[in-house]
Amino acid sequence: MANIHVVSNSDGKTPPAHLRLVMVGAQGSAKSSTGNIILGKNAFTSHHRSTTKFCEKSHRMVAERTLTVVDSPGWLYNHTLQDTCQTDKLEIQNSMYLCPPGPHAVLLVVSLASAFNKSYQRAVQEHMSLFTDDVWRYTIVVFTRGEWLGGKTVEERIESEKGLQWLVEMCWNRYHVLNTKNHSDKTNITELLEKIEEMWAGNKDPHYEVDLSHAEQMETRKEAENKMATRITQTTQRTTRILQALFKGEWQPVPDLRVVLIGRKESGKSMAGNTILFEELFDTSWMKKVSKYTA
Repeated sequence: MANIHVVSNSDGKTPPAHLRLVMVGAQGSAKSSTGNIILGKNAFTSHHRSTTKFCEKSHRMVAERTLTVVDSPGWLYNHTLQDTCQTDKLEIQNSMYLCPPGPHAVLLVVSLASAFNKSYQRAVQEHMSLFTDDVWRYTIVVFTRGEWLGGKTVEERIESEKGLQWLVEMCWNRYHVLNTKNHSDKTNITELLEKIEEMWAGNKDPHYEVDLSHAEQMETRKEAENKMATRITQTTQRTTRILQALFKGEWQPVPDLRVVLIGRKESGKSMAGNTILFEELFDTSWMKKVSKYTA
């Protein structure tokens, strides 16, 4: 495999003083943590048991550059686009509209802790299709959890997995290994920003173009989805109150109550189960297999 490098700034263009970055990637890829490391502050919620539900945006001056960084909801790394709920799809698409007129770079965050197998590759390919094909010209792969490389270099890891070879080729051989263990490593962040600027210099258009006329349509669709989610939540909460009232009444509660939840896709079945059990046990994305929990 040939040495991988970024395109040099042969035109001598002066890079923008204000860089707009959008982060996308799977859940558990340390995407939000990546944003915090780049900005040098806790701008985004980053916890192994938390997931980003809505797009968030933060700003800061870093290495003599003004940065705007947008975090977006992640998808499950082995789920197809069809598996991802509609609200998450809309939020992922909406991330591009939060830094008008468009981001200079899209940071596709990939964890080296997991093998980039066929299902992972398919998930990335399908979720990136939420944007136009041009998005790849502005995308840099940001590898996290570099400690999982062991004694290998990242080039050796890429060489050993066809999926990773496909990924870096789609991104025009642009990638960066982020030091997620040492948050004070400013040199690592400066190198990433320099790669972004080199990509900017090599692109004909200065940033990824978004159709701002679609922004209002996106907002309308989001409002409709949020209203539906609110109705589902209210219904499940009302059901919970009724069940709690019954159990507190004269009837003796059944010691082993068995409940089966059925309904159409995205009707809120998993959310209802979590509400009844008072714990986040069921995956609220599209379920392919029957799940059972006891509480």
